[in-house]
Amino acid sequence: MNELIIELTDITPKEFFGAQNKNIELLKMYFPKLKIVARGTKITAFGDKDLLTEFDKRIEMLLSHFQKFNKLDENMIERVLTSDSKADYDSSSKSGEVIVYGVNGRLIKAQTANQRKLVDSVHKNDMVFAIGPAGTGKTYTGVALAVRALKNKEVKRIILTRPAVEAGENLGFLPGDLKEKLDPYMQPLYDALRDMIPAEKLDNYIENGTIQIAPLAFMRGRTLDHAFVILDEGQNTTHAQMKMFLTRMGKDAKFLLTGDPGQIDLPRRTISGLKEALLILKDIEGVGMIFLDDKDVIRHKLVKKVIEAYKHIENRD
Repeated sequence: MNELIIELTDITPKEFFGAQNKNIELLKMYFPKLKIVARGTKITAFGDKDLLTEFDKRIEMLLSHFQKFNKLDENMIERVLTSDSKADYDSSSKSGEVIVYGVNGRLIKAQTANQRKLVDSVHKNDMVFAIGPAGTGKTYTGVALAVRALKNKEVKRIILTRPAVEAGENLGFLPGDLKEKLDPYMQPLYDALRDMIPAEKLDNYIENGTIQIAPLAFMRGRTLDHAFVILDEGQNTTHAQMKMFLTRMGKDAKFLLTGDPGQIDLPRRTISGLKEALLILKDIEGVGMIFLDDKDVIRHKLVKKVIEAYKHIENRD
């Protein structure tokens, strides 16, 4: 009897197998002449060679779908198992605006005109600045683009970084070990990732270094190649920090820098590295700059009103 072993990599088996292995049971219905066993991270099938070849093809199609959409249900399994080709079942799922399919098949899209400009700019340029107030989706859209690049194997890793000290707080006086001290600063990045990558898979990525979340100081001395790198809260970098970060760029890398020049937490008389970089690099080919505004705010409707109210006061002063 012939044997086929399929090893699941970068996929959580229990999510692919389904609750109580219901997806595997459906596979058995469509391949009644094969003996199919799902255990651990492996699917093993026994039977006729031609049937095993067809089974292998269909499993590859299912794995491809799951990796893209983070979701596998009975309807999709049936469509894959009865389709003549990948295009037959995949075409109805395509959408030009979808950046990535998040947890449970959630559609992560560019929701405003400027967010779509940001997506286009990242496609065209290796270094992009996304500038705008809170709530305009700079970081969230950026993380979605990074996850898409990783899924499409355009990069080998994602690196997310922020200046670690904000609002005048000093890490040395905060309780806990280094990770506990840093996690509150990195929380927005974790939150975005959790929307887009299943929890167990995300933990594996962080553990094996495929996704790295670290304060900006940890970037010193590194060459960041084959990576999608996001510097968040860039307005809180100094001249030296920004120059250090920009010169970390390695081969086949994408750099996205986000920031809000209206929320600088640096000491007085310290020039923001982000504001300075926007002036220095504005005419360099390959560097994109997208400016978002209150029209791009996608949080609670009051956030937009808050931004407008503060802008009115600041302009009056």
